[in-house]
Amino acid sequence: MPLPHDLCARVQNAFRARHRHIAVEHSTQNLAILSILLRAGFLSNLTRGTIASPSPSDFHRVGEAQRRIWAELKYRDDRAVLSDMSLISMPSRRVFMDVGEIRRICSGRRAQTIKPLGLGEIAVVKTKSREHEWLEAREALMLGLDGEVVCRAR
Repeated sequence: MPLPHDLCARVQNAFRARHRHIAVEHSTQNLAILSILLRAGFLSNLTRGTIASPSPSDFHRVGEAQRRIWAELKYRDDRAVLSDMSLISMPSRRVFMDVGEIRRICSGRRAQTIKPLGLGEIAVVKTKSREHEWLEAREALMLGLDGEVVCRAR
């Protein structure tokens, strides 16, 4: 499974380079994180496709190595909507939080060594629940699920 730091770097670099679309490797993790960014309003659209183009019909005809997720990046008044996307939990230091600690970072207080979420900022949480494996921090808080805080975006 690819590490989320690759996705964070690709998305942030694409916004800084003012790209319109970005193609990332097709995996459950990448699809979940990008769909959270889509729901939060950082992306305009998600489409499955191939290396060559965003084409859902070609997606099923090619092999696993050729499959990609195409994300359409969102800009407002010629400025990128997403200004920063960074990892919280790294391979060398995993950050697991219980519901109380997730509540603290969502309500503007520090938890462990993690700064609180600001206005318009989200955090991605990977839970142990099979039904809700990838959630935004506020969704995890509403469902009462704890887990690994993977990254944050603003």
